[in-house]
Amino acid sequence: MAFPAGAPRRAKRRQENGLPPEKNQIQVIGRAAAVLRSLENQPHGLSLGQIAAKVELARSTVQRIVAALESEKLVVAATPGGRVRLGPALLRLAASVETNVAALAHPFIAELSASLGETVDFAAVRRDHLIFVDQVVGMQRLQAVSAVGETFPLYCTANGKAYLATLSDDEIVALIGRSYARRTPNTLTTAEPLLEEIRAARQAGFAVDREEHVLGISAVGVALRDMMGNPVAVSVPVPTQRFRGREEDIAERLLETKRALGARFTAESA
Repeated sequence: MAFPAGAPRRAKRRQENGLPPEKNQIQVIGRAAAVLRSLENQPHGLSLGQIAAKVELARSTVQRIVAALESEKLVVAATPGGRVRLGPALLRLAASVETNVAALAHPFIAELSASLGETVDFAAVRRDHLIFVDQVVGMQRLQAVSAVGETFPLYCTANGKAYLATLSDDEIVALIGRSYARRTPNTLTTAEPLLEEIRAARQAGFAVDREEHVLGISAVGVALRDMMGNPVAVSVPVPTQRFRGREEDIAERLLETKRALGARFTAESA
């Protein structure tokens, strides 16, 4: 019986691994995932040697995995010198996941909006900023409305500060630095007062923006992880004239929504 070229070599490799074929395939997938994760937040890419060090694999193994990922455009060349970075195929997949997450969250933010009569925003965290991916506009005549797809900073928004509260103080400083652009007279522009407020948000489970991003608008925000483990945030922006006296009620209902949405994300990931 004739064997296809390369079959004995593959069999030998599997013998060396000590794994049956199906286990070997699972191991390859796991290693490819590790390579992709090593390139996360690396806009300038990494060399094969750097990837090998991060994932603790032989450079030759990394080279084979990267070549396979390149053929699917999951990674692309970052520099002529051989560095690689995450590719456009992953962006398309990520956009699909983001759409699915927003679709799962939508009934929850719609219910919250109906109960409060206010606008509710759903945002994804992208390193040092937020991007709004869904919004339900409230029933009041005067409303706080932002465009889906718009980006916002973390340090002066309720949902952004809620996300920062999930990080340590050192991680916050590493992410956004120690000084920040002033958006309004209420914006906290240095690290110490911001970190003090973040510590209070950690204890409370929610964060508040008191006209720190836009004059006339205050907000309460919470942050959680979606079913893929990515940080997302929900916020209720309210014209300040209606916000006063309602902050505790808004925060309480927002925390209820966070618990319900978190349970849904957990069920989806199971």
